[in-house]
Parts: sequence; structure tokens; C-alpha cells
Amino acid sequence: MSHSGKPISDLTVDTLSDQLRDSLNCFEEVNKPDFRELDLGSPVSPLRTRGLSTTTTATSSSSSSSGSVSGRNGHNMIPRRSDNNNSGELSGSSESSPTTAARNPKLGHSRSDSSSSTTTATAHPLIYSSQSSVNSPPANVLPTGNICPSGRILKTGMNPNRSSKSDILGSGGGNYGHGSIMRGTSTTKAYGSAQTVNVGTARAGSGGDDVRRAMYSADPEDVKRAGNEMYKKGRLTEALGLYDRAIALAPRHAAYRSNRAAALMGLGRVAEAVRECEEAIRLDTNYWRAHQRLGSLLIRLGQVDNARRHFCFPGQQPDQAEMQKLQAVEKRLTKCSDSRKVGDWKSALREGDAAIAAGADICPQLFMCRAEALLKLHQLEDAESSLLNIPKMELCTNSCSQTRFFGMISEAYPYFVKAQIEMALGRFDDAVTAVEKAGQFDPRNIEVAGLLNNVRLVARSRARGNDLFKSERYTEACSAYGEGLRIDPSNSVLYCNRAACWFKRGLWKQSIEDCNQALRIHPNYTKALLRRAASNSKLEKWADAVRDYEVLRRELPDDNGIAESLFHAQVALKKSQGEVVYNMKFGGEVEDVTAIEQFRAAISVPGVSVVHFKAASNLHCKQISPFVDTLCSRYPSINFLKVDIEESPAIANAENVRIVPTFKIYKNGSRVKEIVCPSRDVLEYSVRHYSL
Repeated sequence: MSHSGKPISDLTVDTLSDQLRDSLNCFEEVNKPDFRELDLGSPVSPLRTRGLSTTTTATSSSSSSSGSVSGRNGHNMIPRRSDNNNSGELSGSSESSPTTAARNPKLGHSRSDSSSSTTTATAHPLIYSSQSSVNSPPANVLPTGNICPSGRILKTGMNPNRSSKSDILGSGGGNYGHGSIMRGTSTTKAYGSAQTVNVGTARAGSGGDDVRRAMYSADPEDVKRAGNEMYKKGRLTEALGLYDRAIALAPRHAAYRSNRAAALMGLGRVAEAVRECEEAIRLDTNYWRAHQRLGSLLIRLGQVDNARRHFCFPGQQPDQAEMQKLQAVEKRLTKCSDSRKVGDWKSALREGDAAIAAGADICPQLFMCRAEALLKLHQLEDAESSLLNIPKMELCTNSCSQTRFFGMISEAYPYFVKAQIEMALGRFDDAVTAVEKAGQFDPRNIEVAGLLNNVRLVARSRARGNDLFKSERYTEACSAYGEGLRIDPSNSVLYCNRAACWFKRGLWKQSIEDCNQALRIHPNYTKALLRRAASNSKLEKWADAVRDYEVLRRELPDDNGIAESLFHAQVALKKSQGEVVYNMKFGGEVEDVTAIEQFRAAISVPGVSVVHFKAASNLHCKQISPFVDTLCSRYPSINFLKVDIEESPAIANAENVRIVPTFKIYKNGSRVKEIVCPSRDVLEYSVRHYSL
């Protein structure tokens, strides 16, 4: 008999369904079960059986697309939180590891704020985070928190019937490198929801299963603990994804932010780690662990004053090791700043490197100071290359804002140094852009304002000089470049440009002087070296000209113009020394010798001859022959010959050649060197040694 007195057999299916629904609704509203008898048997289970207070207003959570319900009558789901809200950080003193919280402030009401604004409701109605914007299911839907496809609630020991659709690792939502597990081909994503799973969970083994199971949990403490386990194992990306999930479930929990900062620091994402520590402190101003972690990060950034404020927190003893590191960095920074003020760039370079070694190893300003010191010491190439080693990070954080380095706001100093290097390299437009950027950060700084004015004036003088030079008004161009040099007397580009004007006017001594100035500032300045060599040739200073052209030849071995200039300078030098020069011409080719008489005549000419003994069938000879042609063009003063020993056995027998390739060098008919199967470097070294 039913409760209504009718026989069960007389009841329709619809009547039974209505009665079951009414019974379940009444049961849920009055008793609010803790689901102790439920065993989900699946990593997607969000249900928990322990620690549920009788005064809580929420029941269960959802997992992936299997679905669950929130409260009835429009009540929002609130995840169960532990009493110890800041507990569960990993122990340790390093700034990059989560540690146990010193305080346990109570959590406020769950709300949407800046730290969780990216958490959104998805198209799937049964996936939710702790946000109130997620839709609750209709009131007439059966509770399906972990329900088989048939809709029956699972009892202990029962195995769920899993969907036949496979789990697909999607690209994920959010910005933290974690993927999404999606049922079938659905692309629905929810940042911080049970769907958000780190790509590391795809790894084989139980570790991936543990991460996946934690990601489906609605208990932020369980998710955090799983994140701590991943952190201990060095799986920082997975740990970060789990901390993201915990934050989405409890966005006002300071410890989760602090743990996330540790994972970010381990991944090298310093600026994000600083911001997470700041957010943790905003949520709980008394959270000592976040202060300590932020202080350690600020030491590495060279922000010693800010770091001290976080270490010396009322009621807490600062870590002595960190305080010693802070003092060591502060001492070196002070000495570096003092040296920079008086222009002692060697000391500034030394003290800046010492500050980096003492602990400020990711401080962009110290690396930029190193580049500035190298520039002032006329090591322009080293200064330029050091820019590649500057730590790339954003410093727009509350802790770093308005911090000063060497008298200017920290964000302005890197642009200030970059502008100087760009100017020294002749990239005037880039220099103007960089110094204007520095001026935007620190418009009141005297150094920045002075450099901005000078860069603009020098760029204007250089542009006017170039226009005059193109118009062949060389005298006026000299004056224009001179105006720029009065403002920036260490600009090698302006010296080199003015040297070109002197050369055009036939004032070769003045040209050499300006080239010398440019090369003192920039020793490897190719244009200045070329113009000095040309000026020396005009003054018939052949030894100096040959020396410069030889340097250029090594730097630009395939430049035919430099090769020809070197050849003529070498011939002129030989003649100026009283030596007799026969049949020397530029641009010769490797001469093919087939007869013994031709061979003896060729090696007897004045000068140096290099003979390549080869065989057409030999692979090594085939490989090195093109390089011999290259050497012939690089060293035009040397006579290059080639002899095929298979076609000319008489020459091979006369010279006792049995192995190929063999190279013999003759000077004025006498053999001075023999090389068997040389490498390219060895062969060129010997050729260069015996060249004129």
C-alpha cells in the first residue's frame, strides 16, 4: 500500500516520480545529509564526508561534465573551508617554497574581486566555482551530485559507469599554462573550475591521477594540499594549476596566493610572484609568511628599502640569513652608486657585479649599470652585448613603484642607459625614443632631462651634417658634425663622419686624427679603420695602410674592395723598401701547371708561390680545392699553382709527392714550407704568414 492508501499497482509511473521528487526535496531542505555513505569511485568526485557543520548552507559541488547541483531555491553554493584558513603551506625558509603560515585569519565572505575576476561561468550549467554568478539548476531536477547515467545515486562499493567518450586534453582557459579535461568534443572551459586541469596531469602514473582528482574537488584545502605535493616533487606547473583552482574556490585565502607566488618564483615569473605576495598581504595584512616571501623577492630585485619594511614586521623576528643578505646587497649598492656619481666606472662595474653576486641576481638596474660602465670605459661591443643579459620583467608592482636607483625612478634608468648606447652606436632615432621613454617615467630627473636635450641636439646636428655631405658641401658638414661633438665629445660616429669630410677636402692628417679619436672610443669601428687606411695611403704611409687593411681583411675576408686595396698597398710598400716587383697583378686565378719546365719557371718568380698537389680522383682534394680558390682572391699578392700528380707524374716525382693533397710554399724559388693534408685553418694561417 502507498501512503495515499492506493495499491502500488494502481500508481502510475508519473505518480511515483512526483512522490520521489517531493520526498527528496523535503529531505534536502530539512536534513541536509553529509553523504557519508557515498563512495564515488571516480577521480571526479567532489563530495566530502568530514568536517561538515550543521550550520552550513551548501551541500555538494560539481565535477567536469558529469554534473551536480547547488542548493535549492536559488541558494548559491559555498565551498566548505577548513577552520585553519592559512594553514597547509609547505615548511621551509626559502623564498621560493610555500611554508606554514604563522597566522590563521578567518576568511571573509566569498566575493568577486580583482584576484578572481577571470573566473567565469561557462556554457555548461553544472560547472561552478565559488562565484555567485554561476546558474543553479532548475528546482525540479533530481540531485545528481555523482550520478550514474541512469540517475541512481551510488552507494559504497559501487563502480560508476563511465561515459564512453574519451577525455580530451584541451588548450585550457586562463593564462597559466594548464589545460582542460573535456568530455567528448566539448570545448566548454571554466577557469578555476573542476574542468581546469594542468597539462602535467596527462603524464602516466598515479601522480597525474592525484592531480586530476584534486582538480575535481570542491574543497580548496584538498586542492592546496595536492598542489603542495606537486611542489615538493618539483612539478611546478602542475602545482601552479592546483593553486589556481584553490584560489578560484576561495579567492580571499591569503595562503593560496602565497603558495602560488612560490610556484611562480620557481618558474622564473618574478613579477607575477611579487604581485601574488602583494595580493596575499592585501587580503591579510598580518600574514607574516607573505611578508617574508615578498622581502626575499625584493632583495633579488635590489629593492633593499622595500625588503626591509617587509622583513621588520611588528611582532615577528626576521630571518637572520635574509637580513645578512639584505645588508650585503645594500652595502654593495651604496658603493656602486657612490662610484657612479664621481665617474669611477671601474669601481662602479666591480661593485655592481658584487651586488649581483651577493643576492640581487635579477635586478635589471644593476645589469644596466654594468652596461653603462662598459660604455663609459669604451667597451661598446661588451656594453651592447650585455643588454641581451638584462632580466626581462615588468616592474609595475606596488612594492617597486617609485623606487629609485642611482637617483632616478627604477623604471626610467634602463631606458636612460639604453639611450646612451644607441647614441654611441649611431642609432640616433632609437636613442631619442629611449630617452623620451625615460622622461615619461621620471620627468623631473636632472640627468634624464639633460640627456634628452643632448640627444635631440646631437641627432639634429648629425642629420644636418649628413644632408650637407650629400650635397657635397663638405666644409659646412664639418661644422655641423663639430657642433654635435661639442655636445657629445665621446661620439665615435660623429668623429668618423667628420673624418669623411676631411678626406673629401684633401685634409688627410685631420682625417687620420678624427679616425684615431673614433677608434679610441670604439676600437673595432670598421668605417673609421677603413677611412684611416685610405688616408694613410694618400699620405703614402704604406706600412700603416697595410696594417689597417690587414685587420680589415681578417674582419671582412670576402670583401674584394678591401682585398684590392691591401694588394696595392703591399706592392707600394715593397717598392718603397727598394725591392723589385715583377708581374704582380690583382685578381689572378689558380694557375694550372702540367709541365716540369712550366713548374720551375712559375716557382722561380719573385715573391711567394703556393703549389697545390692534388689528384682528380681524391675526395679530400675535391673538398679543399674551392677553398684554395678563395685563398687566391683573399691573398692576391701570392701566386697560387695547382698540379695534378696523375696527369703530371714527372712533377710529382721531382718534388717527391706521394700523398695528396700536399701544399708546398716557395719564396723566390726556394721551398720554405710543406703541409700534407692540412685543415683549412692551418692552410690559411701558413698562407697569411708568408704573404707580403
